[in-house]
Amino acid sequence: MTALTLDAVSARYGTRVVTSDVSISVERGGWLAIIGPNGAGKSSLLKAVVGIVSHDGSVLLDGVPASSLSNRERAKAVAYAPQTPQLPDRLTVTDYALLGRTPHLSPLARERRSDLAVVSTVLERLDLGALATRALQTLSGGERQRAVLARVLAQESSLLLLDEPTTGLDIGHAQALLDLIDRLRHEEGATVVSTLHDLTLSAQYATQLLLLDNGKVVATGTPDQVLTRDTIERHYAATVEVLHTTSGQLVVAPTRESRIQT
Repeated sequence: MTALTLDAVSARYGTRVVTSDVSISVERGGWLAIIGPNGAGKSSLLKAVVGIVSHDGSVLLDGVPASSLSNRERAKAVAYAPQTPQLPDRLTVTDYALLGRTPHLSPLARERRSDLAVVSTVLERLDLGALATRALQTLSGGERQRAVLARVLAQESSLLLLDEPTTGLDIGHAQALLDLIDRLRHEEGATVVSTLHDLTLSAQYATQLLLLDNGKVVATGTPDQVLTRDTIERHYAATVEVLHTTSGQLVVAPTRESRIQT
């Protein structure tokens, strides 16, 4: 079943169009990575799906036009983590994760025992139980990223939109976070749509890729179909080799054409 369908979606800020005529479908339980050079429109496309950036064309969530949903219904259907989330320093990890329960609460209502139970379960799954009462400002970068994911998962949405979830993380923490997302995807059947700068990580975790350049779709398909040397060099203005590990995983390696003579 299709979890997300974009039909000729053009994201715009006022009259300025930043992505043009994007059409793609993501099956439930899949992982779509939106890739492309800086300024390609990746984040804006995610924001159009969430509804915080204006767009033309159609966004369908489980076959239902997103435009027909109320803000609360859309928030229940889609959980979104921006690239630079606001993390109020004085909030504890539990309090921050509870923000994910907002779409499930009536106006002015306080969290219920069931909401606290959802958050407690999420924190345990993300290995944050021991940090539940810690203030966000005391966390490491990796712990903060997991706290952001906890807020997203506490929303209990079937579609997760993650804008550069590994920003600021070293390779070990980035792998750990993406492994966690992938495990939750398989266990819960959630659908993931993320933007990722790292092409190797995109290839190793996503089931399909969408490559944007100057706001336009230039390639879609599996990682092997999209991440060819010619395509990467053309759209990233980079010199690379596309390799495969002994286990068959795709790796994009930057190369130098020549060394500077000294």
